[in-house]
Amino acid sequence: MSPALLEKQAEDLQNSGDVPMEQTECVDRLTLLRSMPEPPVECQVCVVGAGPAGLMLACNLGRFGVKVEVVDDRADQTPVGRQVLRRAVLPPDGLQPKTIETFRQMRLADPLLQRGVRVYDISFWRSTTEEPLHRLGREVHYPPVIDVLDPYILLVHQGMVESLFLEDLKKRGVHVRRNTAFDSYSVCDSKGGPLQVNCRTNVTQDRKTLLTQYLVGCDGAHSKVRKSIPDCKSVGMSQASVWGVLDGELETDFPDIWSKTLVYSEEYGSMLIIPRERNMTRFYIELRSSPKADRSQYGQEFVMQRAKQILAPYEIGWKYIEWFGRYQIGQRVASRFADEHQRAFLAGDASHTHSPKAAQGMNTSMHDAWNLCWKLNFAARGLAKPALLQSYEEERRKIALDLVSFDYEHANQIAGGDAGALAENFKTNVRFISGIGAEYPDNAINMAEPQSWVMGEAKPGCLLPPAKVTRYLDSNPVDVQLDIPMLGQFRIYLLMWDVHQSRIFLDTFCQAIASSESLVSQLSAAASVSYAKQPRLPAPEDLFIRPERYTAVSHLFTFALITTMPKSEIEVTDLPALLQDSRWTFYLDDCPERDTRGSLCTNKWLGSLGPGEVAIVNVRPDGYVGSIGRWDSSVDDAGEEAARWLDKYYDRFLQVPADLK
Repeated sequence: MSPALLEKQAEDLQNSGDVPMEQTECVDRLTLLRSMPEPPVECQVCVVGAGPAGLMLACNLGRFGVKVEVVDDRADQTPVGRQVLRRAVLPPDGLQPKTIETFRQMRLADPLLQRGVRVYDISFWRSTTEEPLHRLGREVHYPPVIDVLDPYILLVHQGMVESLFLEDLKKRGVHVRRNTAFDSYSVCDSKGGPLQVNCRTNVTQDRKTLLTQYLVGCDGAHSKVRKSIPDCKSVGMSQASVWGVLDGELETDFPDIWSKTLVYSEEYGSMLIIPRERNMTRFYIELRSSPKADRSQYGQEFVMQRAKQILAPYEIGWKYIEWFGRYQIGQRVASRFADEHQRAFLAGDASHTHSPKAAQGMNTSMHDAWNLCWKLNFAARGLAKPALLQSYEEERRKIALDLVSFDYEHANQIAGGDAGALAENFKTNVRFISGIGAEYPDNAINMAEPQSWVMGEAKPGCLLPPAKVTRYLDSNPVDVQLDIPMLGQFRIYLLMWDVHQSRIFLDTFCQAIASSESLVSQLSAAASVSYAKQPRLPAPEDLFIRPERYTAVSHLFTFALITTMPKSEIEVTDLPALLQDSRWTFYLDDCPERDTRGSLCTNKWLGSLGPGEVAIVNVRPDGYVGSIGRWDSSVDDAGEEAARWLDKYYDRFLQVPADLK
């Protein structure tokens, strides 16, 4: 084919997004695309949308070393500051305890903790035609019944969260492509070739083409990516009620303005008060109306007046209004979160929408991305079996359905003003609301074990409970579930009372794991090749985090040993070589007084552990327990059996790439 004809076909493809079949007989689409005057941008993952979900995904993929491109149709990020914004879409703001823990694992929590407002309680107020406005009572927001490090909601602006991610991406050389709107995508060929993503850029609507292995739509409730996925629809309904939202700095004599507060007026409706950063307060105000009411009349002044009526006789005024909007509640979930080939995915508002009053939107959206990021990393490196990516929809669509069900009931009770019913609903769902109650079903990566093995709070499909231990090397007390940073690795915890008593088990286990016949060893070798070719992207903070401490044995697995032995009775040199190389994850279970429950880590996670027993807890990169096993260390082949059990677990969803076998 002549260069002129090739260039002509390339121009046709760029202008139309496709070429006639007869023109592709001599040359495939990829050759045409790559011969265009402006060749397409090539990446492993294309993320559409630079909101919290998209940036959480891109930030972690960038850290893992995956080639990621982020496109967003907005010229700028969500603003922060004294800007009066009138938009239909409300920027969410509350970070739940599990989300705070997630930022801690990413080592990004400190700026948010310094700037955000912590809400520890809820107040309930009510007025009727017979009774003036009065407080019904107060409740602790997160009672001790849930086991979390941060028992509060942290109120921070969405723009602050986005800025944190954008700065982290910038440190690693990744930037968002602004003014770039997703248009469509298609598969380049039938043999598993890259996806062609078609975009339009700037006000001139110039075409921009990207080639990617995977596409993720984080582009909001009106997602174009969702509309491009075959047989994918947003299913649900909208409620009739309309709510106004005001963000601003107040002047008021209302006493509970710095608590999360529900106020119900029999005459004027409900209002939810949320304290905000920078001395601001958010009001959600119910706008009662008839079905034929002209909602355009519900402007800022009307909403401000309604807030004053609901709070009377207390006085209220605004020094300034930073944000005003109206919205109609809708609970919807996408009929599928991925295409049938597991190449295009949905996350965040693109896959589920609901009311903002339970502070779940940004949290659930970012945890969609948290769930998906490490799976895409393994898939992009050829280390994942199909079951790994399939688990994304299995797990996160279940959470979305649970959320919409809860949200429907919660929103109705806020509107109804029944403080007792609302408080009861909150108590019933407090684990789910906090994030730690988001539990995944048995699947390829959550392996159901015999009930006798799972007796403590650590359970497959659930988050690893918080626990305090002492790091052996420097005697620092640490939160063991957070001490290993998010590097996209599985964590393999070995727990035992006495290392010397279990030494034969440890020796045979480590020898079996290191054997060339071990799948764990083969996977580690494959990961080493992959990360040598495509390393994790560094950042200046790595000088302090020292990620190499956790990759000394494997880029895929971090081994950790937890024992109740006193430090004076054991040396690092007493351990097998594999665990000596993992010395930064050698922990002493000796500080129960620092724990949230006053419990040893071993007892909390496992319920009980026999004197000669050894337990292994496999923890996924996102902090969820994958599987738990127990062995009697006095049995001769127990260590080898444990190694085979480990291989069997990882064989369910990981593989050695074909070119490395």
